[in-house]
Amino acid sequence: MPDSQPRPPGGAMADTPALVLCGARLADGRTVDVRIGGGRIEAVGTSGSLPPGAGAARVDLGGYLLLPAPAEPHAHSDTALTADRTARSPAPYTAEDVQRRATEAALLQLGHGATALRSHVRIGDAQELGRLAAVLQARRSLRGLADLTAVAVPRLLTGLAGADGLAMLRDAVTMGAGVVGGCPDLDPDPTGYVETVLEVAAEHGCPVDLHTEGAEPARLARLAALAGGVPAGVTLGPCAGLAALPAEVAARAADQLAAAGVTVVCLPQGGCGGVERRGTERAGGVRGVAPVRLLRAAGVRLAAGGGALRDMSNPVGRGDPLEAAYLLASQGGVRAADAYGAVSGAARAAMGLPEVRVEAGFPAELLAVRGERIEGVLSLAYSRIVIHRGRVVARTSAVREYCDSAESGAPELPRQGRPGAGP
Repeated sequence: MPDSQPRPPGGAMADTPALVLCGARLADGRTVDVRIGGGRIEAVGTSGSLPPGAGAARVDLGGYLLLPAPAEPHAHSDTALTADRTARSPAPYTAEDVQRRATEAALLQLGHGATALRSHVRIGDAQELGRLAAVLQARRSLRGLADLTAVAVPRLLTGLAGADGLAMLRDAVTMGAGVVGGCPDLDPDPTGYVETVLEVAAEHGCPVDLHTEGAEPARLARLAALAGGVPAGVTLGPCAGLAALPAEVAARAADQLAAAGVTVVCLPQGGCGGVERRGTERAGGVRGVAPVRLLRAAGVRLAAGGGALRDMSNPVGRGDPLEAAYLLASQGGVRAADAYGAVSGAARAAMGLPEVRVEAGFPAELLAVRGERIEGVLSLAYSRIVIHRGRVVARTSAVREYCDSAESGAPELPRQGRPGAGP
């Protein structure tokens, strides 16, 4: 099986210095200290109860909410950051270009808090396996900062034209793609396409992650039935077409997805470059987004991702998990805690990653956000500290200043940015 979960160079985990997070607020309202060592949480105690000890670093998290780190289950590293290209200067997708953009995009997402990313990468066409090779090189350059897993996405897998795609898909897994994916909606034989994907996944023991709109209930039902029971797990997304179906039809499709045990990754910002955008507000959903309330009511495993990051399908994509959670809560009718869970615990589960809790024994994959309650930090708070494998790997600090009243003329500006004072 390919190395779908890259590890830092030998000894890096054990050599990580001890770290104590002091005065952090948890989602349940407690204020605690958290001691970290060897990439895991060693102890959680009341504030002031865990001295740093010799050689341990100390991080003051007064005024911050400490949460399990989010993950990005549906990125597109090979097309990220291409929105500014014009018809006059359509820079080619060279290996160096893709690697640079994939790395930059991952670092942007890491700064927002995503310590693990799953990226769908197109294979075939003129680039063949070039984009994948570049994304895998970006993955290597990110070791110790963020975990990046590549999903191989062939265009065709059936008929005479699909023979090359099948051979390339097998080569992609051998190269290091950790997940077998694709867009069955674009193949003349979607059922045959899915059967081929499942066959390759079974050969290599890989999980499956497929793009589908889900606008045709019969096709979605066949897909769910085929995918059900795959040991390594099956993910579908973004399934936005379900929102355009009549409520009773969408409800039957949701029941079939739940029975198959697949995970649906929705994209609250509204689509990605992998499939055509479509869908309107139906069945309790948001325009261009899977009907999250309907899916949750049916018992479907639901996660959320960002999708496009400043490419042609969404030139203003931010790649921020808190934005995805905010949109779920504000437009999708999901409680704030559950919305954050969709981009953290549920996203990690969809990616086959270990569970994270702020408790002893769990992996030290954490995000500290300035604020006191989850509802507040989903307002796209910007001051953040990101911890990956027990190390602080990213910091973002925001300071807000207000001009004094016009009458006083005083130049002094009150500041926000101290713990508890602002975003």
